[in-house]
Amino acid sequence: MAGFRSANINVMVAAANKAARGLVRDFGEVEQLQVSVKGPGDFVSNADMKAERVIKAELKKARPDWGFLMEESGADEGRDSRFRWIVDPLDGTTNFLHGIPHFAISIGLEREGEIIAGVVLNPITDELYWAEKGQGAFVNDRRLRVSARRDLSASLFATGIPFKGRPGHAAFLRQAAQVMAVSAGLRRMGVASLDLAFTAAGRFDGFWESGLHPWDIAAGIILVREAGGNVTDLKGNADPLKTGTILAANQPLHATLMDLVGPKAEPPAARAQTADTPASTGS
Repeated sequence: MAGFRSANINVMVAAANKAARGLVRDFGEVEQLQVSVKGPGDFVSNADMKAERVIKAELKKARPDWGFLMEESGADEGRDSRFRWIVDPLDGTTNFLHGIPHFAISIGLEREGEIIAGVVLNPITDELYWAEKGQGAFVNDRRLRVSARRDLSASLFATGIPFKGRPGHAAFLRQAAQVMAVSAGLRRMGVASLDLAFTAAGRFDGFWESGLHPWDIAAGIILVREAGGNVTDLKGNADPLKTGTILAANQPLHATLMDLVGPKAEPPAARAQTADTPASTGS
C-alpha cells in the first residue's frame, strides 16, 4: 500500500536525496583512497560536512523559521521554537571510511519535544524509510510492520559495540552474552538509524544500544513506533532522546529483551553504573 507523503515528508526526502547524490560520489572516491598513504579520513570528514550543509540548506529553504540539531554543527535555534530538525548527514561514518557500503542519512522532525516525522535513506540500496505520526511507516511505497515473532530462540537482534576509550564494555559484554545464549543471533551493523529501520521492517526483531545521540535515533524512533513496535530507553522510559539509550522491538519481545539487557539483568555490583552511561556513538 502506497503511503501519503505530507509536505514535510516531501521536504525531508528531497533534502536526503540531494545529499545522497554527493555521498555516493564521495563513497566511490573513498574506495580508491583505501590504498593511499594518506588514507581517506580527512576526505570522509569533508564528505560528512558537505552532506550536512546540503541538507540544512534544503530544509531551511522550505522551512526558514525552524531550528536544527545536527551532528557536525550542533544546535541552531530557529525563530519558531516549536519545530526542530534533527539530522545525521552520514550515520555509519566508520563503515563509509572503510569502504563498507552500509550507511545512511537520517532526518527527524521534532515538534515541541516530540518526534513527529522521520526519514532514513540508504544511498547505496536506494531504500527510503519514512514515517509520520499517525500515518504509518513505509520503505519507498511499501507499508512496514515489525515482526510478529514471539519465540526468543528464533529471534534476531541488533546492537552497537562500545568504541575504544568509552565506558560500558563490561556491561555490553554481559548483555550480548545473555542475548546470544537464548536467541537466533546478534548483529552489529554500525548504523543505528538503519538498525531501527530494519526493526521497523521486521528484518530484526529488536535493537538496543547505549551512548547514542539524538541524531542517531530520532528518525528511527518514529519508524519503529509507526510500524507497531515499542521504543523506550533501557530503563523503560518513553523518551530515549533524553538518555541516549534505546531498546526497540515488537510488542511481544520488548519486555523479554528488557529483562536481558536492562538494569534488572545487571549483577548487583554493576547496578551503581546506570544503564544510560554513554558507551558508543552508533556510527
